[in-house]
Amino acid sequence: MKAELTEKFSALYGQEPKANYFTPGRVNLIGEHIDYNGGLVMPCAVTLGTWLSIAPNNDQVIRFKSLNFPEEQEIPLQEAYTKTGPEWYNYPLGVFHEILKKHKIPTGLDLLFYGNIPIGSGLSSSASIEVAMAYALNDFFGLGYDKIEIPLLAQKVENEFIGVNCGIMDQFAVAFGEENKALVLNCDTLKYKSVDCNLGDYVLAIINTNKPRKLAESKYNERVTECQTALANLNQEITLNNLCELNAEKFALHSQLIKDETILKRATHVIRENDRVHLAAKALNEGNLQEFGRLMYASHQSLKDLYEVTGKELDAVVEFCSDYEHVIGARMTGAGFGGCAIALLKKGEEENFAKQLTDFYVARIGYPASIYISDIGNGASAI
Repeated sequence: MKAELTEKFSALYGQEPKANYFTPGRVNLIGEHIDYNGGLVMPCAVTLGTWLSIAPNNDQVIRFKSLNFPEEQEIPLQEAYTKTGPEWYNYPLGVFHEILKKHKIPTGLDLLFYGNIPIGSGLSSSASIEVAMAYALNDFFGLGYDKIEIPLLAQKVENEFIGVNCGIMDQFAVAFGEENKALVLNCDTLKYKSVDCNLGDYVLAIINTNKPRKLAESKYNERVTECQTALANLNQEITLNNLCELNAEKFALHSQLIKDETILKRATHVIRENDRVHLAAKALNEGNLQEFGRLMYASHQSLKDLYEVTGKELDAVVEFCSDYEHVIGARMTGAGFGGCAIALLKKGEEENFAKQLTDFYVARIGYPASIYISDIGNGASAI
């Protein structure tokens, strides 16, 4: 890919790139919609991701080009920027905006992006682009950001520049990912540990529902607000900074403070899901993939019934997986309302699984899903 990007970059800009970077996408193995509630999540980096080639120019402009999108942007190097619309280049532009608050970029830049993460799939293509841009600028100009500051900066871009109230998980996972390991991340303290994720006779299948995720952003922000309401209700009697400070047992002692049935369902999912992450880490440490798979199915059921973020497409994928004898666990991953599901699939079954799932999904939904097989890979790096 590096050689191909160099060739494309030279054709577009008339010079070779001076540096190249790769940042992966991510899947969250378990622990969904609890990152903004101070909970534990268990993401891993995948081998799909974003490549970025970069070279300085003498024109004091930033040129954004992508091999994935027709939209291009050339914008003067200045002290601040504002989001200009939905186009992809607003994500790296937001990184420039944030970095320029503290640092001077001494030269214009020619930039070329390429990604093989399915766009809008819930595999964090936006976080991958943001972290790639932040990592590249930090490395190329020696800005002095340490490893934890990169995902924090990228999260701030997502929250303030793009306007999505995401937690830290996506940016953290694509920055800190480790090959064949899952990350158990405390989203409140940012303390994390690596857990061996030896899948043995299984592989990670990623199933993109190919449903446009038009509702995801607005519903995501709605769920954040609902959780904040639940926290306020509980704080009438106890003092909490985040919902995930409670486990299910302690929550049962105070849940009567939440009078609204919908708000109660949201809080119940959050607290039980956080408990499932603890159990999932224990299962992986013990090499108990069957138990890990059971917890994946339980997570999806909670996201369907209590958090109501799945939809018929994701539910169809998980329903098929639950009946397919060579899958031991499956669930939606990401914000939901479309996007992707993941499954632990027996090695050697990839072709048969893809064919049977495609037939089932087309009959149920009306169009095919896309199926990818991925390893668990490393985080952001120069290449």
